[in-house]
Amino acid sequence: RYRVRVLKAWNGEAADVLIALHARRSAASIEAFAREHPERPLVVVLTGTDLYRDIRADAAAQRSLELATRLVVLQDRGPDALPAALRGKCVVIYQSAPRLAPGARRRTTFDVAVVGHLRDEKDPRLAMRVAENLPDDSHIRVLHVGDALDPALGRAARSTERRCARYRWIGGLPRGRVRQVMRGARLLLHPSKMEGGAQAVLEAIQSGTPVIASDCAGNVGMLGSGYPGLFPVGDAGAAAELLHRAESDARFLRALHAACKKRAALFDPERERRAVLGLVDNSLAKSSRRPR
Repeated sequence: RYRVRVLKAWNGEAADVLIALHARRSAASIEAFAREHPERPLVVVLTGTDLYRDIRADAAAQRSLELATRLVVLQDRGPDALPAALRGKCVVIYQSAPRLAPGARRRTTFDVAVVGHLRDEKDPRLAMRVAENLPDDSHIRVLHVGDALDPALGRAARSTERRCARYRWIGGLPRGRVRQVMRGARLLLHPSKMEGGAQAVLEAIQSGTPVIASDCAGNVGMLGSGYPGLFPVGDAGAAAELLHRAESDARFLRALHAACKKRAALFDPERERRAVLGLVDNSLAKSSRRPR
C-alpha cells in the first residue's frame, strides 16, 4: 500500500517518510531530510556497528539518533545499547527468511557451517582455531562461507585450509546456495564479536539448523538469554566444547533444536511485513518533534 524507492542517499527526492539504514553511514541523508522536512517521520534502522561501536563515539551517529522520530533495532537486546532517554522511540523488528525443510546431511562427517564475510567483527579466526583444536576422534567438518573483505583474513583461511583437513573455506556464494549449505549442516557456528541481529542466525533456524553462537548482545537477543548453545565471545575452546558436545550427545543436540524451534516464529516473513507496515502507519499518523 506504499510506493517505495531504494536509494543510496537522499538527495531531495519526494518522500513522506524516510527510513535510513545505518546511523553513521546515512548521517548526511538523515541530517538533510530532517532539515528539509522537520515535520515528517524519519526512521533510523540500527545495525550492530551502530549499536555497539559508532553511537558510543561518533558524533554524526549520535546526531542521527536525536533526529530520528523512531529507531528500529533487530533483536530484543538492542534497546539496552541506547541512551535511556531514547529508548522510548525504539521498536524491535526481527528480520525474516522463508522456512525451508532441512536438507540431506552427510553421515560420514558432522558438518558445521560458518556464514559471514571474513572481517574482524565476525571473528572468523575463531572458526579456524576451533577447527584446529577439535579432538582427534571428532568428525566435525567446518564449512566457512563468505568473501574475504580483509585480505589478511583470506590468507589466514587459506593457510588453515592447507594444514587442517577439517576446515574448508568455500568463499562467497549466492544467497540461495548459502541456504543450501545451511540446510545440509548439522549446526551453524556464529562467533561474532558484535551483531545487530544476524541474518545468518535466523536463516539457519528457518532451515532447521540449530546454532552455536558467541554470547555478544546481538546473538543473545536473537536466541534468548537461556539458550544452551552460547559461549563467551572469543573463547575458541568453549566453542569447540559445545560443538563436540552436540556431535557426541544426542540429547544436547535435540535441546538445541528445540530451543531454536521456539524462536522460529520471530523470524516469520509475514510477522516482519506486519511490523514494518505498522511502523510506517504509526509514523505517518504521529511523528515526534525533533531538534533542529
